[in-house]
Amino acid sequence: MRAVVQRVREAHVDVDGETVGRIGTGLLVLVGVGHEDDADTATALATRLVHLRIFDDESGRMNRSLLDVGGEMLVVSQFTLWGEVTSGRRPSWSRAAPGEKAEPLCREFADAVRAFGLTVAEGRFGASMDVHLVNQGPVTLLFT
Repeated sequence: MRAVVQRVREAHVDVDGETVGRIGTGLLVLVGVGHEDDADTATALATRLVHLRIFDDESGRMNRSLLDVGGEMLVVSQFTLWGEVTSGRRPSWSRAAPGEKAEPLCREFADAVRAFGLTVAEGRFGASMDVHLVNQGPVTLLFT
């Protein structure tokens, strides 16, 4: 799995003008599933992200995790994270898992985060989504 992780003050995702997921302080996670990924990959990424020390402590150092701050997570599926533009002008999506594999793994990832007792909102798999966020910091990390 690949993920773009952004520390946010707030974020929400809209589909056809309707808000389908909204969080306050926490992480916006754009998730892309590849052919090699499985339930273990999803659980491992979830565990890693909830413990990632990306939030400021009293001294202003990034020393606190999502669990420490009681933050929330917004999970948005994004197959384009697997896009390749090694030649030409049109990206190839051949390394992205097909929807029938990717959708349950995105759900598995979100459920693994929920298992830590955190609030998780989600986008709508396969939909054209408008993602709105206030990136705090800004802090953005790439997980491959």
